[in-house]
Formats: sequence, C-alpha cells, structure tokens
Amino acid sequence: MDSTILTTVIMLGVLAAMLAAVLYIVAQKFKVVEDERIDGTESMLPGANCGGCGYTGCRSFAEALVKTDDISVMFCPVGGNAAMTKIAEYLGKKVEAKDSEIAVVRCAGSCANRQRINEFDGAASCAVMAATYSGDTDCSYGCLGRGDCVSVCNFGAIYINGETMLPEIDEDKCTACGNCVKACPKLIIELRKKGPKSRRIYVSCINKDKGAVARKACTVACIGCAACRKACTFESIVIENFLAYIDPNKCRLCRKCVEVCPTESIIELNFPPRKPKMEIQEQKTDGAGSETAAS
Repeated sequence: MDSTILTTVIMLGVLAAMLAAVLYIVAQKFKVVEDERIDGTESMLPGANCGGCGYTGCRSFAEALVKTDDISVMFCPVGGNAAMTKIAEYLGKKVEAKDSEIAVVRCAGSCANRQRINEFDGAASCAVMAATYSGDTDCSYGCLGRGDCVSVCNFGAIYINGETMLPEIDEDKCTACGNCVKACPKLIIELRKKGPKSRRIYVSCINKDKGAVARKACTVACIGCAACRKACTFESIVIENFLAYIDPNKCRLCRKCVEVCPTESIIELNFPPRKPKMEIQEQKTDGAGSETAAS
C-alpha cells in the first residue's frame, strides 16, 4: 500500500515537471518583449486616460508613440506642447507645436431667449431626450441642458448654469480633451483655438433654419443676414444654410462682426470693455479741436 502511494506521488511529480517544462518552452517561444521606452513615454504623459489623444488611454498612446515613426500629427491635449516636446526628445522624433484649444458652447439659447413649450418627463439624459423628440423649445438645434457633457468631463471643467440651463466652461480646468464634444447629441460644443490672452470670437448658434423661423424660436439666433461677413476684412466668415461661421484660423479678433450683428449671436470672450460711443465721439471731437488750434 505504501509503495503504491509512493509510486503515485513520484508519477505525479514527474508529470508536473514535464508540464512545467512544456509551459516554459511555450512561454519562451511566444513571449513578447515590450519596448522599455513605452514605460518611459507613459511616465511623461499626464495619466488622465481621457481619450483626447484618440486612444483608449495613456498606455496605448505611449505604445503608439513608440511604434510610430512620424508622430507629428499625434498630440496629447492634456499634456500639451510641453509633454509632446519632452516625449519627442526622449524618442528622438519630431513633433510640431499646436495651438492651445478650449471647448466653447455654441448655443446662447438660455431660458430668457428660448421659450419652453413643453417639458420632457423622461430620463435626465441629452442622448435619450434627443433620440425621443426635438426638444422642449421651438429650436430643435439648441442645447437640451441635461448635462451629458458634464458627466463625461474628467476634469470638472464644465457645469450647467442653474439660471440659464446652459453648460459653461471653466477655462482654468478645460484641457480640450474633446469628451464633451463627443457626448453632445446636438453637436453644439466645439474645440476652438484658445486665442491670445484667451480671447475668442465665435457664433453662438447652430440653428440652420431661415432667419424668421430661427429668430422666432430664439431671440439670439443667427439669422444668416451676412452683415458680419460684409464687415469682416479678413474673409474669416462664411454663411451656409442660413448660418454664419467664423473660421478661427482666419479671424484676427477685430470684433467688427460683433458690432454689426443684429441678434447679438456673436460672442466675444475675455476682451477689455468697449468704450461708450459718446466717449469715443468726444475723443474724436477733442482731437479735431486740437488740430484746429494748432493750425
């Protein structure tokens, strides 16, 4: 009996050793040697795993950076130019500096500007609401205000204003990851150049209805009158489908378009306050008087 047990134990031991040897050989044959530079590259990324780079996370982005020869079109919006320059030096590759971007909300249809005609009594989700019907106002293009953009932001950079029921961007926190852009079913959020001194001008409307219809639905809707396009000397404004759009790459922030917009649908951010027209007129008068006196 004892010899039988001993024989069994020995046989099991030999079988286990053989299986271990097989597993070792297989593991050595099919093992994948990972480039140690991936760890180094990942350590230079912010670790936000936001997907703003187009990859599922910082690890997969680091792998792509190491394995791709030309990384000039690849970019981490959270780490920005500083992180990409550091990574390029580490990998011995070249990158191009990119303009800083920030999310902007292209809808100014607050409760005061868009009259509510019904109330959605369903799930508090913009995606669900958009799939169910056009919205609770006459504007079928505008913000639904249920905060899908807020829920996907990993940086706390967007919130719903309780008074206007519109999303607002915290410029100090926004990293331009683009998650809010993807989450908005109405496509009212856009990434734009941050601009010098964080100054930006854009049309805060995406309503493509004809002027009278758009204006009836929202008092600050773009009516496609083309007054802004005529005032722009840099050809940065186009009118398509009764809607104006300002190209951030051409705009020189002169603000002439803002002055002539009849519906105030063009937004100017972070500019110094304008001088009152009376003050400007007085300055011109004083200047003319001084010239007369001097002559």
